Amino acid sequence: MAATAKKVFGAAEASDLVNELRRSFDDGVTRGYDWRITQLKKLLVICDNHEHDIVEALRDDLGKPELESSVFEVALLRNSCKLALKQLKNWMAPDKAKTSLTTFPASAEIVSEPLGVVLVISAWNYPFLLSIDPVIGAISAGNAVVLKPSELAPASSALLAKLLEQYLDPSAVRVVEGNVNETTLLLDQKWDKIFYTGSSKIGRVIMTAAAKHLTPVVLELGGKSPVVVDSNTDLKVTVRRIIAGKWGCNNGQACVSPDYILTTKEFAPKLLDAMKHELETFYGKKPMDSKDMSRIVNSNHFDRLSKLLEEKEVSDKIVYGGDKDRENLKIAPTILLDVPLDSLIMSEEIFGPLLPIITLNNLEESFDVIHSRPKPLAAYLFTHNQKLKERFAMKVSAGGIVVNDIAVHLALHTLPFGGVGESGMGAYHGKFSFDAFSHKKAVLYRSLFGDAPVRYPPYSRGKLRLLKALVDSNIFNIFKVLLGLS
Repeated sequence: MAATAKKVFGAAEASDLVNELRRSFDDGVTRGYDWRITQLKKLLVICDNHEHDIVEALRDDLGKPELESSVFEVALLRNSCKLALKQLKNWMAPDKAKTSLTTFPASAEIVSEPLGVVLVISAWNYPFLLSIDPVIGAISAGNAVVLKPSELAPASSALLAKLLEQYLDPSAVRVVEGNVNETTLLLDQKWDKIFYTGSSKIGRVIMTAAAKHLTPVVLELGGKSPVVVDSNTDLKVTVRRIIAGKWGCNNGQACVSPDYILTTKEFAPKLLDAMKHELETFYGKKPMDSKDMSRIVNSNHFDRLSKLLEEKEVSDKIVYGGDKDRENLKIAPTILLDVPLDSLIMSEEIFGPLLPIITLNNLEESFDVIHSRPKPLAAYLFTHNQKLKERFAMKVSAGGIVVNDIAVHLALHTLPFGGVGESGMGAYHGKFSFDAFSHKKAVLYRSLFGDAPVRYPPYSRGKLRLLKALVDSNIFNIFKVLLGLS
């Protein structure tokens, strides 16, 4: 039997796709509360009925342990769906706004309206979470949406295409699989918003393409997220949380993964010994045999990470790990001590199981190191010192700050998740996702009664004084003008 021919996706197909979805949006298909709720419920069904399929796809693409897949992808998506279902009426309701004497009598409100037809381009490292979570926001806000999953996670991409086609309304929600060619064709179209998760390099390409149509963007990028460790901390808890946030989250292949540690020269030996001990407790004496750690996504990323380790003046700084298996795409948890600050490993985002420790004369120097680099997506601090906590939160500019843990802010829907500077722009999660795909429309309702001649020509000094008092909303000055005292 002949194999089924792959559908051609060219410029005409890309244009037709957007036009079809725009017709659906213009016809009001996506705007109603009932349609949004129906689609969200179906996304919840996907989470509930296809968790095993999702776990298997993630195992194929990344070798992810079941716990990571079920908790960090499926469970978080389920929570996002449930929150949107519970809060959607409140999110959609107009927000009342105050009026002033200038517009009296009047009422005002802020209406959240859908943007239109939006494009979501997702990443390979958390292919379900980073695909469906923005889609939840787009649907909740009443948009038609095209999802482009990452081709670097092919099993996940194929499953996403299959499930969304099977469950969601195809007149308003579509999935386009493919590689750079398909993504480029999509970017050539006019969208009402583009939501991209991935590298800063591709983020610049996305923004350039969006600029041609003045399309707004949300860019969820990354960067080098620092971890500052004070000696005044619970060492065991600190180390276990760093390990869980680094190697326990897709083996360091996460945008909020700890990228390097800053601590004092005096405290570093204790920290290093504790990390070695806990890594062995978690993953055994042969960590590359552990089933509790993801593999590197592909040979290109493996080679990139190997290059970071093999750089001159870096390879001899390995103090733990360093083992590699290219055939099975595995690199052992690797710690390096005092690599040069201008080395590749300290210049680009690592996105893998390598973790440099940089030692300082005092913790105050950590602020200088962080400030000398582009603003990261996340910054972490471990300490009991309350003043240091407050100073860190105030002085360090990052997408998010977490004190005494790693990456857990992602699980709080009450906090916006997004970058700043080179780590991204825009934010989502919870209501912030709804807002990311909504236009906040100002609406003012005025009465036709009480029309004031003072605003119309011919102008006079008296009218000028009265209008200035009205604009200032100063009752005292208004009475002074009316009484001829001003």
